[in-house]
Amino acid sequence: MSKRKLNRRQAWRVEKIQQEKAQRARQKEAGISGQLAAGELGEESEGRVIAHFGTQVEVEALHDSGQRYRCYLRANLGSLVTGDQVVFRPGPETNGVHSGVVETVLPRSSELSRPNPYNEIKPVAANIDFIVLVIAPEPEAHANLIDRYLVAAENCHIEPIILLNKTDLLNENSRPRFASLLAGYEALGYRTLRVCSKDESSLNELKEFLNGRISVFVGQSGVGKSSLISTLLPDEELKVGALSENTRKGKHTTTTARLYHFPAGGDLIDSPGIREFGLWHMSEDDVLYGFRELRPLAGYCRFRDCRHDQEPGCAIRAALKKGEIRPQRFASYQRILQTLTDL
Repeated sequence: MSKRKLNRRQAWRVEKIQQEKAQRARQKEAGISGQLAAGELGEESEGRVIAHFGTQVEVEALHDSGQRYRCYLRANLGSLVTGDQVVFRPGPETNGVHSGVVETVLPRSSELSRPNPYNEIKPVAANIDFIVLVIAPEPEAHANLIDRYLVAAENCHIEPIILLNKTDLLNENSRPRFASLLAGYEALGYRTLRVCSKDESSLNELKEFLNGRISVFVGQSGVGKSSLISTLLPDEELKVGALSENTRKGKHTTTTARLYHFPAGGDLIDSPGIREFGLWHMSEDDVLYGFRELRPLAGYCRFRDCRHDQEPGCAIRAALKKGEIRPQRFASYQRILQTLTDL
């Protein structure tokens, strides 16, 4: 599809906007240079981005008792996200707000990305140690939905753990079903935890696990992420959305990305951009990679373009026949592939 040709007035408007952006960047750099020349900026220090506010970020100093600074960014630093580690210079304090300038972004150990509304893959958080996938009896988490989250986590190269919340809602019918569901993932090497946000004593193992790590909580709406986070962060004001009695589905409540410190240790990045994953941007190879039991078999089929359907010499089909792959997981893999081709 060819690009739409701009008329003269539209082209002038686009050029004018670009000139204004460039002028603002030059003015910002000139202001920073002026502060440096006047000795208003301190020595370079390391910090972590804990929130993003348009053209500014809030940086927490790593070696200054957690002092926070509202920082401008040097030009050409690229997009910063919550969790980024940076080198910054502290600036003057105005009306109780400490200012600063981010000079450099340090390499990321991990990056969580997802498509934006324009189908562009954008990072939403960085330097995460674990993705905590929260599921619950209501709304009931089906295996295929869990697998979609796991595929996304595997492709981000961030270790996922599966957290069953609202265990107080389990009954005689659902308890064996969820026990079997989690056992299947444990057999694949995934760690699982069981908690009830209404019972703080059940959170001890989770708190111990999160200590000293940066985590994000993901999962479908209504599984109790906000309630769970509010229990773990008693001093933070987080809105909690009620589960819809009609649809048994939840409503999104978090509106801004921010890094929080757990009182028991560890950090949480909470953001609407990381709660739910879409896989429409992934290739078939990405989906295969996301199933850790299928991954080692990639490339061993007789045909390079094997679809793992009815082709002879398919290594995955052979493993399925031998019982080395659970039929439910393979069926889930096929369903995810189907959703890609349906788009």
